[in-house]
Amino acid sequence: MALPVIVFATNNAHKLQEVRQILGGRFEVRSLKEIGCFDELPETHFTLEENSLEKARYVHEHYGFDCFADDTGLEVEALNGEPGVFSARYAGEGHDSEANMRKLLSKLEECEAEKGTAANRKARFRTVVSLIYHGEEHQFEGIVNGEIAREKHGTDGFGYDPIFMPEEKHGTLTFAEMSAEDKNAVSHRGRAMQKLVQFFGNEDIKKSRD
Repeated sequence: MALPVIVFATNNAHKLQEVRQILGGRFEVRSLKEIGCFDELPETHFTLEENSLEKARYVHEHYGFDCFADDTGLEVEALNGEPGVFSARYAGEGHDSEANMRKLLSKLEECEAEKGTAANRKARFRTVVSLIYHGEEHQFEGIVNGEIAREKHGTDGFGYDPIFMPEEKHGTLTFAEMSAEDKNAVSHRGRAMQKLVQFFGNEDIKKSRD
């Protein structure tokens, strides 16, 4: 029996791999490209909640699929929550992860130089997933706290993973040094997606009672 189709509003191969591992066996998760969507999805707001919902609504309205979209921000305490909603384009519109990390590390070094002491390197990753399912809208949030490393470590993952150390690993490993399974168990996106999975489980329970 064919699995029901749900669209994840992204073409990011790393994100797709993570989400397919989490939702595997329950849905056929399709990317934007796989439904013929090559549009630049709108992100015109200044909060993760609004941006993720805007993207999900665009896909649902234009292509008709049940779908979900995420928006993620890295929030660094010493930088007053930067880069936040602008995390993917912190160093410019090119979505260049290496440039984004260089800018972030440089700004923290500037903070240390100004104060003459070690900078507060506490940070958190926050993901908001917006789901449109059977015509209804739902949102799920995932947060992981941690610290910014002084330099890159590890070769796996993507984005800021080589410089973010989640507190669950006692600040000794970055996301880029962890296996996909270990990262999904504690990551911001993994936690938001687990809430999504729990939602679908509750939907099954409701259907069985109807």
